[in-house]
Amino acid sequence: MADSVYKVIELVGTSTESWEKAATVAVERAAQSLRDLRIAEVVQLDMVIDEGKVTSYRAKVKVSFKYESGG
Repeated sequence: MADSVYKVIELVGTSTESWEKAATVAVERAAQSLRDLRIAEVVQLDMVIDEGKVTSYRAKVKVSFKYESGG
């Protein structure tokens, strides 16, 4: 296996359904513009509350993808 370098970015996905859906939304959206996604790690979960009711779920996700040099 050759040596590799991966870049890690942090995303926040939101959903009115669940934390799982929020994390999935973040990864699927990232996959539209990033190639070679490798790992997604959920690092934080929270909820938005409005008038005492949960209105959405948020998942902070670290996503890694293979770094490609320009040369």
